[in-house]
Amino acid sequence: MKGIVYERYGPPEVLQLREVEKPAPKNNEVLIRTHAATVTSGDCRVRSLNVPSGFRLLTRLAFGISRPKQPILGSELAGVIDAVGKDVSRFKPSDEVFASSDTAMGCHAEYKCMAEDGAVAPKPSTLTFEEAAALSSGGTTALDFLRRAKVQRGESVLVIGASGAVGAAAVQLARHFGAIVTGVCSTANVELVRSLGTTQVIDYTRQDFTRDGEIYDVIVDTVGTTPISRRVASLKDGGRLLMIVAGLPDMLRGLWVSMTSGKKVIAGPATVRVADLQLLAELAEAGEFKPVIDRRYPFEQTAEAHRYVDTGRKKGNVVITFELGARTPEP
Repeated sequence: MKGIVYERYGPPEVLQLREVEKPAPKNNEVLIRTHAATVTSGDCRVRSLNVPSGFRLLTRLAFGISRPKQPILGSELAGVIDAVGKDVSRFKPSDEVFASSDTAMGCHAEYKCMAEDGAVAPKPSTLTFEEAAALSSGGTTALDFLRRAKVQRGESVLVIGASGAVGAAAVQLARHFGAIVTGVCSTANVELVRSLGTTQVIDYTRQDFTRDGEIYDVIVDTVGTTPISRRVASLKDGGRLLMIVAGLPDMLRGLWVSMTSGKKVIAGPATVRVADLQLLAELAEAGEFKPVIDRRYPFEQTAEAHRYVDTGRKKGNVVITFELGARTPEP
């Protein structure tokens, strides 16, 4: 089979399309033929080691000190089950599924083995493979943080970076939980963010949310560029700041805020649960949640997809498709 391999950390040029060994499912695994996968900011951070402050060494320890331990990136996919192990009962060949491999990566290949009881769920019939591939990463991250914050109906939620993969998911999920949602984005993305169901959109090129006098029950920050003191000051008493992206210094400051004030800072990695994939699928079937796709690239142009994600300008998700040579990038 073909896979996108990298043998050293660096720019998108380190990614190479190569023939690699096709995996065989173990007794409790399913073998998925990939139809679509995503290139996330997480993929790019691991590839380049451009990680939040204080986490470079930890990233090397997790993913490989001198060279990558897992040579194939990609943490989410959608496809069709090609084969199953002898102990598998939940799935059968030809089932359409979507999955998240989280930090195990390996989704940028034509086939991927996943444990039957892992983060694998039936693909929503209302979504294409490309949309289903984009369902899990941003959705599970947003869902995990919103649950940790115990968002309640009627609460005010501000989403910073509302046009990104996690931000767009957070807007839709907070709305599903009954929150009143305000999104922060650039001028170019105002209409997109408004279409996701926000009550208000703040164009950060024209308005600074930390200086307009508004305060919120929950702030979801997917960007991490605003000083933590100004974010905390924009919270109501009892408010929660969700730092999706945070360096070690901000995490330590957040711990101090949680210990010394009536406000709470929530940070750290999100947990991927199969039940959350199933909930996202149900919401997608009901039309309450839909992944935003910015661009699509053919599989062999995965390096170009990385190059685009590296710009920091993507809206929602960037998808790679596994019909080699069939497509050119779509704006």
